[in-house]
Amino acid sequence: MRTQVVIIGAGPAGLTLGRLLERAGIDAVILERRSADYVLGRIRAGVLEQSSVELLDEIGVGERMRKEGIPHDGVELSFDGDMLRIDFQDLIGRKVMIYGQTEVTKDLMDARAASGAVTIYKAGDVSLHDFGGASPKVRYVKDGVSREIACDFIAGCDGSHGVSRSSVPEDAVQTFERVYPFGWLGVLVDKPPVADELIYAHHQRGFALCSMRSHTRSRYYVQVDAGEKVEAWPDGRFWDELRARLNPDVAERLQTGPSIEKSIAPLRSLVAEPLRFGRLFLAGDAAHIVPPTGAKGLNMAFHDVRILAEALIEHYAEKSDAGIDAYSSRVLARTWKTERFSWWMTSLLHTFPETGPFGRRIQRAEFDYLASSRAAQESLAENYTGLPG
Repeated sequence: MRTQVVIIGAGPAGLTLGRLLERAGIDAVILERRSADYVLGRIRAGVLEQSSVELLDEIGVGERMRKEGIPHDGVELSFDGDMLRIDFQDLIGRKVMIYGQTEVTKDLMDARAASGAVTIYKAGDVSLHDFGGASPKVRYVKDGVSREIACDFIAGCDGSHGVSRSSVPEDAVQTFERVYPFGWLGVLVDKPPVADELIYAHHQRGFALCSMRSHTRSRYYVQVDAGEKVEAWPDGRFWDELRARLNPDVAERLQTGPSIEKSIAPLRSLVAEPLRFGRLFLAGDAAHIVPPTGAKGLNMAFHDVRILAEALIEHYAEKSDAGIDAYSSRVLARTWKTERFSWWMTSLLHTFPETGPFGRRIQRAEFDYLASSRAAQESLAENYTGLPG
């Protein structure tokens, strides 16, 4: 088989890149090592920046999002029960959309299936070859048969543990990483959200987040030590701990029920540099990881693949490699700004026992400054709703 672009990974990043290229008349095959059902079963964040919403509309997959998504004009922050609302609309005239990543993925899958574009699921033993030259190849095994795709370019959209980044020679890429000593214990429950907007709460017992997937399904999180096990957290213990970390009025409104999904997500930051290796490009989680505190992972992936699509379209339509040559530096410039914001949100809202009482007082001072400064609130709003780039 031959195609113009092979995309490794059928998550939102790969599917969105495929959609952008397809609409520009560029042939692309997507390879995914998992089944479609497995990909759809992943539980991920659901906060879309305004630019992400606009991108999904632009590529023709925004109709259901517009009907079922929940626009938010702001978020609420809490520190030991004291509440502060950040009004995005008033501050900078922007908003975000609550729409689960699973739903985004389904919309993209349905659009790709309807168009007849090729996606190969359950592709085993994927390997990347000759991407340093002009004729890269991707090999894989499907139904027990070894196969090969010749292509012009390879887009690695297969996550931090995928084959794309690991195929790059160690001396050609540098990674910057921070692993946090805690994770998020998350519970999904079929109960209405406790509030109309997300609540990010700092408490001396640890961080908590009140989020949602719809008007009838909620997602809640509490900070736990990195070594915690889900089995140690029956529903009753989780709800008690969540209530203890929330403003008393919010805790009183909380509707609880049996969890329909429960998991612990570790928190870490990671950036790979550079993001281009000959004719191989890294995008999304293959390029960078952020803590979920700022709701940035999916939005960063959308930004990456938009820039990559523009570069590839320029290559084929204008015979220019200017966009390709600038891809890595352009994406990384925005990536580090977004990493900074996610680090700042994480530092403000979580407990860090090693910093002691002084560290907590600094966090309190940061919260109080935010509450008293419109400029600081504008900065938060600008970063949360999405930086230009």
